[in-house]
Amino acid sequence: MKNLFDVTGKVAVVTGGSRGIGAMIARGFVANGVKTYITARREDELTATAAELSKEGECIAITADLSTLEGVTRFADEIRAREPELHILVNNAGASWGASIDEFPENGWDKVMDLNVKSIFFLTQQLLPALRAGSSEEDPARVINIGSVNGITNSHMQNYSYSASKAAVHQLTRHLGAELAREQVNVNAIAPGFFPSKMTSHMMEHEAETAATFPIKRIGSPEDAAGTALYLSSRASAWMTGQVLVLDGGMVADS
Repeated sequence: MKNLFDVTGKVAVVTGGSRGIGAMIARGFVANGVKTYITARREDELTATAAELSKEGECIAITADLSTLEGVTRFADEIRAREPELHILVNNAGASWGASIDEFPENGWDKVMDLNVKSIFFLTQQLLPALRAGSSEEDPARVINIGSVNGITNSHMQNYSYSASKAAVHQLTRHLGAELAREQVNVNAIAPGFFPSKMTSHMMEHEAETAATFPIKRIGSPEDAAGTALYLSSRASAWMTGQVLVLDGGMVADS
């Protein structure tokens, strides 16, 4: 029982790892002895984050655009060339788009669906050989998909493709979770609520008012994101698959 949450020596990939929840999770991994690869499109931001996290452990930056299948394939090839065994894949890279129902464009729909859903499926598919190699019966390999409370409840915002994509992520997690567990690869998801990020920056000026409406009256912290990901990556969660953990201070439960 003593080492249930120990992840020392594991190898992880965190997409969208340069900022926001991805960077929070990556920091938690690095600080706990996980060799962590992070990826994002903007090289300057990505390398700066990797340099900062490398002060606490091993963090490697690989610039990639996961919005296209070609980008996913190039990135997966690079990871497989470096790491024949992978223990943790965090599919966090995502995008949003807001527009009125009358003006919502097709490219706003496709951009979000391609990155938020399509890239998760195909990156998981292409890294499966490494995940299988890094798994064991006692401690399976892990895939952690980042969904959203917007995929569970009505956001009351004009982010139609985003909320639909996150609901799809949750269902894909259930589907893959049941199927891949037979190959010792557990798939779960985190559905975050209000965390500080670029996507929620427009809400930050009303942080105190928004947080006051939650049962736990604050927004999410780096420790909240990292702690949940560490649980889903450790022996403590080895019998969990196909589940969506809501991490929102009680907002969904209170809605």
